[in-house]
Amino acid sequence: MQFEKTLTCRNLAASFAGECQAGMRYQMIARAAMQQGCEELAGTIKTIAKNETVHARKFFEVLTKHGGTDMDNIEICSGYPFHTGDIGRALRLAAGDERTEHRKIYPAFAETAASEGLDDAAALFALVANVEKRHEQIFEYLAEAFEKGALYKNDSPLLYVCAECGHMQTAKSAWETCPLCGAGQGEVYLHIPYQKEKL
Repeated sequence: MQFEKTLTCRNLAASFAGECQAGMRYQMIARAAMQQGCEELAGTIKTIAKNETVHARKFFEVLTKHGGTDMDNIEICSGYPFHTGDIGRALRLAAGDERTEHRKIYPAFAETAASEGLDDAAALFALVANVEKRHEQIFEYLAEAFEKGALYKNDSPLLYVCAECGHMQTAKSAWETCPLCGAGQGEVYLHIPYQKEKL
C-alpha cells in the first residue's frame, strides 16, 4: 500500500501536530510560573515542553522517511485540547492530556502501524507513550504540590539546593529566601518523586 494512503501516515501527522501544540501549551504554563516567581517549576515544565518538541521532530522524521519530503498536504481530522486556567488547573489538565496520549492514542497508533507493516513507526509510538506516562506522573505531582503549597515541603527532611548559588540545607521545608544569595524560594531545585514501574 502507498504510504500516503495508510492510517499511519495520518496518525504520524496528527501526532506531529499534537506534540507541537503540547509543547506550546506547556511553554505558556511555564511562563505563568515564571511570572509568579516559580523559576524551578517553570524550568521543569520547560523541560517537558522540550521533550514534546523532540517527539514532534521524531514523528516528522518517520513521516518524511516513508512519505518523502514533498508531501504538500496531509488531511487530518483530529481533536486537540484548548484549555487553560491557573497554574494548578493547567498542570492537572496537562496530566490528563498526557494520560490520554499514553493510554489511548499512542497504543492505538502503534497497533495500527504494526498492522500496516510500519514497525519503526509502531516502535516510536510505543516509546513516546512511555515518556508520556512519566509526564503524567510529573504533572500530577506538580499540580498537587502546587495546589497544597507543598512544592518545597516534605514530611521527612530533604536536601534543598539553591539553583542560583548552590547553598544546601537539609530540612522538612526550603527557606523562603536563600540565606546566602537572597534568591527566592522559587529558585530552589524541585524534588520529583520517582514511581517504580509495576511489573
